Amino acid sequence: MNDPREESGPAAVLTGFGPRLRALRQTRGTTLAQLGAATGISVSTLSRLESGQREPTLRHLLPLAEVFRVSLDDLVGSRTGDPRVHPRPFVRHGQTWIPLTPAPHLGGLHAYKQILPAPAGPRTSRPEQGSHEGHEWLYVLSGRLLLALGDHDLVLAAGESAEFDTRVPHGLANAGDRPVEWIALYGAQGERMHVRVRPTQD
Repeated sequence: MNDPREESGPAAVLTGFGPRLRALRQTRGTTLAQLGAATGISVSTLSRLESGQREPTLRHLLPLAEVFRVSLDDLVGSRTGDPRVHPRPFVRHGQTWIPLTPAPHLGGLHAYKQILPAPAGPRTSRPEQGSHEGHEWLYVLSGRLLLALGDHDLVLAAGESAEFDTRVPHGLANAGDRPVEWIALYGAQGERMHVRVRPTQD
């Protein structure tokens, strides 16, 4: 009879890492080639990690956790049952993103609190717009948020929300004189477009 401690110890964590990594990658709709380009890890190494033929090291875990926006605990499955999310804010293009959901859950749906600082001066142009497959929902917590959706400019105040097809060109900007904060929900495709990973490093 097996020792129960062996089934729940480090060996069990390493045994479960490969299937967990594969499920996470497939949930995000990411190919091995795409994941390799984003992390700098070779496709052959990623394949061996997923099949359990190679044990992960920190050199593998750190870039994978960064690309998937998950903690190391979530990535290797070593959580102790604590349901609290421990967000790690990051900044992209002057905007602060605070993850509110652990990435492996919710079927690829992810929530963020986003913050845009007060503009340095008067706004002279519309925000840059982009479009992609997916859907987005947002709810303004404080401040005034400009949503440039197609040919329309909408200013959302605290307590207002918007939901739209992200195939329509869209962009966001601070429409007030103080920081604007909002909650946004993204599907996997929308998240990949909005939260770009760092370029691959040698």
